Amino acid sequence: MALSSRFALDTTAILGGGFLAVAAMTFSTVVSGWIGFGVATLFVVLATAAVAVGRRMSQKLSHGLLAAVGLWSLIAALIFTGGAQLWLVFAGGLGLAAVALGDLIAHEATTERVVHQLEVREAGGAHLSRSEDQHQSA
Repeated sequence: MALSSRFALDTTAILGGGFLAVAAMTFSTVVSGWIGFGVATLFVVLATAAVAVGRRMSQKLSHGLLAAVGLWSLIAALIFTGGAQLWLVFAGGLGLAAVALGDLIAHEATTERVVHQLEVREAGGAHLSRSEDQHQSA
């Protein structure tokens, strides 16, 4: 089974967002601002590339939202200073993680729906749905 690029990007964004949230509270304001700038830039580039090569509209929308959150985090890390920068970098990390987690949940929910809608076919090619099977036995 191959690893999908959507899963890889979302998992990386969850980890990167968590790292960014912890870094904002651990390091000084200046250091966390530059870390926020670097991490946000990485996810803007990755998410924009994923939007460009994405096949499904849901994938394009979710990765576009991830790129938008990353872009806001990037801008906030450069423009603001002091306590505002600290909290915006922290919020940007949580935002990246939340959007990526939401995309993973949405993707897995649709995958589960497909798995549970399998049809059973008999060897002779006859197709019986559950309701037809109950009707024939009555």
